[in-house]
Amino acid sequence: MADLIRFVVSPDGEVVPDTDARAEGRGVWVTLGYRAVTEAVKKKAFQKSLKANVGVPGDLADLTRLRLGQRLTQALSMARKAGQIVTGATKVKAAIESGAVVALLTATDAAADGRQKLVGSLKGFTMAAKEAGLGVEDVPHLELLDSDQLGLALGLENVIHAALVKGAAAEAALKRAQRLARYIAN
Repeated sequence: MADLIRFVVSPDGEVVPDTDARAEGRGVWVTLGYRAVTEAVKKKAFQKSLKANVGVPGDLADLTRLRLGQRLTQALSMARKAGQIVTGATKVKAAIESGAVVALLTATDAAADGRQKLVGSLKGFTMAAKEAGLGVEDVPHLELLDSDQLGLALGLENVIHAALVKGAAAEAALKRAQRLARYIAN
């Protein structure tokens, strides 16, 4: 189910994304991807699958991206409340060097040099840990939100670099981030 996204009919008779697949009623599953949702709208797949004349917004793919982004920002906010996210280049670099990072987040509008420095630190730590036989997994680097969106999610201003550190809330945020990344890429 990680590679699919569910859509349901709202009380208004419109097809809407059910990003958590928890809404009641009959749903339609589509491949998790912007292009797949766009194609499903074009081919009237929702009406055919539901065997009903339902409203399908022309911008359903964009609405789905927005909803997935909202779920990510909510998860990032929860990670912050749980103390499982650090912000700022210096703190992020220290978290990388401690081995506690489960994901590196960079704002889409970050400067190239700052991005390269932290990604370089992450790669360097990962290589050193693997050479030492520590069994470290690759830590994903994700660029999904701009600095304003990251700031809003974390209740801070001008967030460019952030790192999710080990914990359940951070893992939940990472799953949301990876889901959004898959949606955008496909």
